[in-house]
Amino acid sequence: MLFDTFKDTVFLKETSSLNKKRDALEKLLKEYPNNEKIKEELYVVKKGILGEREIKYQLSKANIGMYVLHDINLKYENLTAQIDYVVVTRYCCYFIECKNLYGNIIINDKGDFLREYNFNGKKIRKGMYSPLRQVEAQREVYKKLWNTRLSSNKLLNYVRRLINEGNFTNIHKVLVCATNEETIINTKYAPKDIKDKIVRADALVRRIQNDLKLSDKTLWGSKKATEDWAKTFLNVNVKDDTDYYDYYKNTLVGDDKDPNKCPKCGGKLVERTSKYGKFIGCSNYPKCKYTSKNISN
Repeated sequence: MLFDTFKDTVFLKETSSLNKKRDALEKLLKEYPNNEKIKEELYVVKKGILGEREIKYQLSKANIGMYVLHDINLKYENLTAQIDYVVVTRYCCYFIECKNLYGNIIINDKGDFLREYNFNGKKIRKGMYSPLRQVEAQREVYKKLWNTRLSSNKLLNYVRRLINEGNFTNIHKVLVCATNEETIINTKYAPKDIKDKIVRADALVRRIQNDLKLSDKTLWGSKKATEDWAKTFLNVNVKDDTDYYDYYKNTLVGDDKDPNKCPKCGGKLVERTSKYGKFIGCSNYPKCKYTSKNISN
């Protein structure tokens, strides 16, 4: 088959909204250097960027022939989905949720995700939202788009054939990929169908290779057919025009103004002394004549 000579990893979309989020948060942090919410969110976003870079690195050296799309946004009626990575191979595609998890993760016999970590010398165990349910919900949004907009596309006869031979979920697989090498993931008691969908970053390519090895090779598509399939994700991708500076300013700052920042000009508030006593003034005086008796005002 000619497709066998195709071993490259082709990135059809590499941009990500995480970089826009990071830039917006770093700008806000300069304006509100004492805002802990901004610091925490920036930390999480930077961890996410590192995690997604690790996924890109692993996929780039796969040598099995695939098309990759990073940060795909879908919308169907009032439903939305943001997919970290879509990987399209000659036989199936993967919806990948990238998680740079901290602490150790336990998945119990009910499929619930629990996070375990130490805080002030105490072992803390808390429930967390299931990243697997998250990526499965993303797939459902795409399924609705497939049923209403994509299934009639003549370029996708190959995909329809795959679905007819198997089923939609077998051809559109979901994976949660953990990118923090220090995190221990305990799946001892997890249901098998959940356990099989959790992989570490360094095992991601091996997982895809194994799926292809077990697949019916008579159903494999050509390079052109696989590329057409991958491009449909670009066609339904919704451009992210969010102004993350305004978004984070409204959600993380709101009315909670930085007490050390001048509300009039944005300069630094400093303590001054006059013949009437101490007061708070702006460091940009005399250009700015803002004063306050109490720094909290």
